[in-house]
Amino acid sequence: MLNIGDLALDFELTDQFGDTHKLSDYRGKKVVLYFYPKDDTPGCTKEACGFRDNFQDYRKRQMVVLGVSKDSTEKHAKFSEKYSLPFTLLSDNDTKVSQTYGVWALKKMMGKEFYGINRTTFIIDEDGKILRVYEKVKPEKHAEEILADLE
Repeated sequence: MLNIGDLALDFELTDQFGDTHKLSDYRGKKVVLYFYPKDDTPGCTKEACGFRDNFQDYRKRQMVVLGVSKDSTEKHAKFSEKYSLPFTLLSDNDTKVSQTYGVWALKKMMGKEFYGINRTTFIIDEDGKILRVYEKVKPEKHAEEILADLE
């Protein structure tokens, strides 16, 4: 996993509208790059809605919010529309970016093992360096936690 002070690795992914985004496109702004397991599941919905509900505070601070999961752009579009999400959701369907950032890992649930995204957030500064890393995120309060930490 990338650590505080590391240069955030550039990538190119497609969003819920079919547009391509590079992380390097956001140099000069702080970026909240949050990885989450799956669209329209309870924890992921709470986390996304937290960012939605606090989005104006992020905009005031000129911060960009980018959500990343393995879901397709079509699923992202439905999820975004259903919950009126005002930020970008990126599709990492081949998991290359998740693997590069160290968040693609072996997980266990109900006695079964599988690979998936560990809920993790990276705060990237204006120069592209990692300012903070949040692991073991609590979805309900995560958006507020980030804002409080950056005051």
